[in-house]
Amino acid sequence: MKSPFPGMDPYLEPHWLDVHTRLVAYAADRLDEQLPGDLIAYTEERVAIESTMGQERSIGPDIRIFEPPAEVPTVVESYAPGTVLAPYRLATLVEPITERFIKIIEVGTERLVTVIEFLSPTNKQGEGLVAFRAKRADLEVSGVNLVEIDLVRAGNWRAFLRPFKCPAELVTPYRVTFRLPEDPGGVYLQPISLRERLPDITVPLRPNDPKVQLDLQTLLDRVYEKGRYWQRINYSTPLDIPLEQEDAASADELLRGAGKW
Repeated sequence: MKSPFPGMDPYLEPHWLDVHTRLVAYAADRLDEQLPGDLIAYTEERVAIESTMGQERSIGPDIRIFEPPAEVPTVVESYAPGTVLAPYRLATLVEPITERFIKIIEVGTERLVTVIEFLSPTNKQGEGLVAFRAKRADLEVSGVNLVEIDLVRAGNWRAFLRPFKCPAELVTPYRVTFRLPEDPGGVYLQPISLRERLPDITVPLRPNDPKVQLDLQTLLDRVYEKGRYWQRINYSTPLDIPLEQEDAASADELLRGAGKW
């Protein structure tokens, strides 16, 4: 079963932790089928840095624990000291979110050639954005190719792109950017419309390596099928982040045509 959308399905965004993990794994497998014999793609992970208080949080599970009040009664200002407001207290435990990404290295030398990131909301907001930009700067200084695939609308993508600015005519819900060590003063942008098939992207490697591509649409279709999202998604539910007007109208037409409404 395929998504009713020709490209990225915005209804996958609330399931991003699972979608992200599958995309990284499937992309690494596809790369290893194409890479020269002395290069290998493998997945690595890091613990995501969450946003500071008051900012938009990452998409992830909240674990709420019901527990009785502590021995010292819960006190709220303006109430009499020692007043217990209710028999149960709700505590929130936020577990660290693990994010995966792809490294392409030379066999034997272990030299890092390319890093491929499927961006998460944590990479584009708060402390996570600061940490990601710092790591990106380290990679650029080290002469590493960097591919950043942004298929989730949450977060501040404009801040993520700085110091570069996207022309108004190239603003789209999704995008891929390429940063190459031989061109440190520029970034290459592949805009991605909601109404079009996801593109095949060429993965930058070493100067004399053969062309290696990732078919993003095939990867996403596999995620949709293997994750059984055709059974899980309720397309009549409003999106947490509404679509822009033209995209919303197109989405309505697609969903009606697919019998989802």
